Amino acid sequence: MSKHFFERKQAETGVILNEVQKKAVLQTEGPLLLLASPGSGKTTTMIMRVGYLIQEKDVSPSRIKAVTFSRASANDMRERFKQFFPELAPVDFSTIHSLAFEIVREQLYIERVNFQIIEGKTADGLNKKMILRKLFESVVGEMMTDDQLEELMTYISFIKNKMIPKENWHSVKCTVPKSAEILRKYEKCKQSDTNKLLLDFDDMLVMANDILENEHKLLKKYQGRYDYILTDESQDTSLLQHQLIEKLVREHQNLCAVADDDQSIYSWRGAEPSYLLGFKKVYPEATVLFMEQNYRSSKDIVETANTFIKQNQNRYAKNMFTHNPSIQPIIFKKFSDYKHQVKYLVKEMKDEENWSDIAVLYRNHSSSISLINTFERAGIPFIVKDADSRFFSHWVVRDILNFMRMTYTDKRPEILEKIFTKLNGYITKKQMIALKRIRNNESVFDNLIDYVQLKDYQVDKLLECKETFRQMKGMPPLHAIHVIRGRLGYDKAIDRMCERLGFRKENLAGILNTLEEIAMDLKTMEEFAARLKHLETTLKTSKYQDSENAVTFSTFHSAKGQEFEKVYMIDLMDGVIPSSEDRKGDLEEAVRLFYVGMTRAKRHLELITYQQRDGSKEIESPFVRDVWNIVHPSKQIRVEPKVQEQTAKQKAAALNPNAIGQQSELQTGMKICHKIFGHGMIKSMDGDSVHIQFSKQKKVLSIAMCLERGLLEPEK
Repeated sequence: MSKHFFERKQAETGVILNEVQKKAVLQTEGPLLLLASPGSGKTTTMIMRVGYLIQEKDVSPSRIKAVTFSRASANDMRERFKQFFPELAPVDFSTIHSLAFEIVREQLYIERVNFQIIEGKTADGLNKKMILRKLFESVVGEMMTDDQLEELMTYISFIKNKMIPKENWHSVKCTVPKSAEILRKYEKCKQSDTNKLLLDFDDMLVMANDILENEHKLLKKYQGRYDYILTDESQDTSLLQHQLIEKLVREHQNLCAVADDDQSIYSWRGAEPSYLLGFKKVYPEATVLFMEQNYRSSKDIVETANTFIKQNQNRYAKNMFTHNPSIQPIIFKKFSDYKHQVKYLVKEMKDEENWSDIAVLYRNHSSSISLINTFERAGIPFIVKDADSRFFSHWVVRDILNFMRMTYTDKRPEILEKIFTKLNGYITKKQMIALKRIRNNESVFDNLIDYVQLKDYQVDKLLECKETFRQMKGMPPLHAIHVIRGRLGYDKAIDRMCERLGFRKENLAGILNTLEEIAMDLKTMEEFAARLKHLETTLKTSKYQDSENAVTFSTFHSAKGQEFEKVYMIDLMDGVIPSSEDRKGDLEEAVRLFYVGMTRAKRHLELITYQQRDGSKEIESPFVRDVWNIVHPSKQIRVEPKVQEQTAKQKAAALNPNAIGQQSELQTGMKICHKIFGHGMIKSMDGDSVHIQFSKQKKVLSIAMCLERGLLEPEK
């Protein structure tokens, strides 16, 4: 019977299953743990198993439940099932949250309890994010940042999925101030309305598990509804979710859990990969099958990735292999400077025809901003998976824009109020309140000096700030950011905030460095603000371009389950992967994350690093060295030559043949002619700044910008 089934499906679909896949299809009774390596055809195997149950074992489709990790995965399996078995009635493919919601809704209907889901956009505006923001403000006394909101939501989800009791909430690490207290108030708030109960997605899981634990009648109903249950991506399932499934299969034990412990990368939101290692403790009669043949990638990639993952100890002993041929070894690119990696990517992809076959993968969302900025300018289309536009609303970005606004007018105290603690004017909150009472449309600095009680040292500092903002008027945005970070004291303010509030300095420095990249080729601060707005819109709309021929930008996390002909893994630096948090916590998860990135590639994989960023020395990820030693055990990683581009002198010559092209040609006392401001004399030079006295005004200009745009020439 089984032979006839496999032969028929091969004739109908062209799918040929290997021996392990056939065993997984035929092992229908009792618990089965199917460990599926990357590219091993797990979805095909699951679909064939469901079809076999229906066609060969006469199981009604309504008696089968397939639980997936995401809605996209459920939709994909539903479509694949239609393709393979178009003549069969549909099977219930859904997420675990959808199943939990069904159970909760039924119980609350019985109890006649009204409820409201507070996730996402709601009709009355009452949603989880709004509630948490208000609670944070009432408890902490400050406005909540987007990053803090994201971390708090992760903290809450982690606690519920790990089933951590209330008395231990405070022991779970979270940098958000008073997180445990906010969570207690949040739980109370959701039950404070006598007319309706407020529920978020995690509540549905908690309540469904409690209902099945305590409501025997409903438990029996759901246990009797399904004879066979399949769970996909079981390595991403939390303890709470595992317990839900355990209750449903307790009587018949017909559970097929499909997983790969080597691809478990979600412990930070409650996933319990160790559960798989103890699967036989929960299900002593379980069969464990290993699907180790990779159909996706070249032999070079498969063998290297298989060796790399073996450094982890807490895993099933698997040996991923492939019958695919070798194509080329993994490529390593190490550049002298960070900025060369994106220029290299643009150069590599400019002449490609099938952009949709290419992915650029990275650890952090912040890496995508530089990619978007450069690729958009180069005219290469792209899609950003799981696009995160929080960069553009980050308080650091808003601060820089507010500093720039102060260069247009210093008569608006509401702008100064947003940045007064972050510049070196030493203005106190009390002084700021006094300033806001003054409404004479004069300079905020003059009003502070004339009408507000100050210390003597403050007067000097405020005069310096006023003069600096005046000099910044009309300054190119890159130079302006340098002045904000240096002379106006923003970098020092960031250091103080990191010490006081626990912010990660490298994250904030990364945002500032990215802003400098965006500002690099722009002439005015208006252009800079417009560019940020344009990039934000581009990022938000890029996810709707799936049908286009476009390069995919994705985090390693979001790329799981995807595959591409060519994969470029970028920003592979120590501190990024693994991060300092990885080293304190589970370093093996960071190894798994790197492994996930590697195994997305079919035939071409590049690992990209650099030696320095923004003048600071950088060290490549130890994982890159691990892979290098597997591929080239006796060689050193070569530093790539710079991506060929015009020098500043060549650019200047192209714009103005008589222009000064090198900084060494500039000297104090030298008479020059500026393309816009006319004749002048160099008074002094400070770093990237040149101070020039023109006939009617003194200007502080960016040397780099002047050289690159051919703005200066020696006076004849």
